Amino acid sequence: MGNVRPITPPTAMAIGPAISAYLATLSGPEQRGTRTVYRSTLRALAAEMSTGNSAGFPTAEFDTEASVERLTDWFTTRWANRAPATWNRNLDAVRAATRYWMDQGWISSDPSRRLRRRGRAPDRTRALPRGDVEDFLAREDLELRLKVLARMLYETAARASEVLALDIEEVDLRNRCAKVRRKGNAVDVIVWQTGTARLLPRLIGGRKKGPLFLTDRKARVPLAAADLDPATGKARLSYRRAAELFTAATAACPGGPWTLHQLRHSALTHAAEDGANTSTLLAFSGHTNVASLARYARVSAEALTRWQHQRDPHRRR
Repeated sequence: MGNVRPITPPTAMAIGPAISAYLATLSGPEQRGTRTVYRSTLRALAAEMSTGNSAGFPTAEFDTEASVERLTDWFTTRWANRAPATWNRNLDAVRAATRYWMDQGWISSDPSRRLRRRGRAPDRTRALPRGDVEDFLAREDLELRLKVLARMLYETAARASEVLALDIEEVDLRNRCAKVRRKGNAVDVIVWQTGTARLLPRLIGGRKKGPLFLTDRKARVPLAAADLDPATGKARLSYRRAAELFTAATAACPGGPWTLHQLRHSALTHAAEDGANTSTLLAFSGHTNVASLARYARVSAEALTRWQHQRDPHRRR
């Protein structure tokens, strides 16, 4: 027999302070990105639910069917036409917050219960052809910073966020490797090849410490010392700015513009095509289970075409 829990009325709490209390639980450095995304979603929810209520929307109202219907309609209208990943990410934000509020006794049921996560259609074209990647990395018009970033991402298969978080002190030029923090804050090592090794000293110059990748100009707002170059006052290059630069640089490429993540995806796909075993691919990617790795190790259309051509008994020899 299950435990019997007494039903008690939810404690009074306005939605604004309730959101702040939940976001305060996402305090780890590895949760910084999650906190930023969830804050945006939850503030939009608060604005919607507080419309017409000058005193602020009380979270206990989420237990009424009217509020459940209002949340469902708002969420569906706002994100119904967006990609499944966007829908799911925002739904995760709402559900994570409401679970916390239920644990605090501020609400007694999940107000998002009528919403369902959406499945994502498999995208089997994310890996870029080797020739296209090699042509891009060989371009003479690329600025040094972007060339190093792109080559390092492709040669190490690391996530862009992991590479952009690197400091010069963590880079081992002699052994062509660096320590990074993977998802879940796990410390791991990435290893690069000759292309990156030749470019890195030019990027670093005479700097001894600070972020490896920097912005073009000095920071215009106060930042943590860890995100500033002590010699120039320039800031750490952000993921958003790096993505903007990469998008612009690849706009004219075949299938462009590309995303930074496609370099990681391509590196893993090409490694699998070259015969890397599962253990090597797990170490290369930083994944902890094979299921997460599977979509990256899928053979590319380019390799499939080559394989079919080689085994065609009627091809010209």
